[in-house]
Amino acid sequence: MKSMETSATAPNFSPQRALQLARQTLTIEAAAVSGMMDRLDASFAAAVDLILHSKGRLIVSGMGKSGHIARKIAATMAST
Repeated sequence: MKSMETSATAPNFSPQRALQLARQTLTIEAAAVSGMMDRLDASFAAAVDLILHSKGRLIVSGMGKSGHIARKIAATMAST
């Protein structure tokens, strides 16, 4: 593993460009999250109700990235 030197910056690094890209990314992500509000409907509430009133275990699964998300959901459900 290559160690990172804190005193040197990568060639062609621009702090202004990094900030611009970070702000652009956050703007895009904020719009996506905001857009999700319009998609919430009775089916979301029904899913929550099913989970709250279930007996036994809740099973989540996935492969790859969705598997990582499933593990995070399982950990959250186990701790709440």
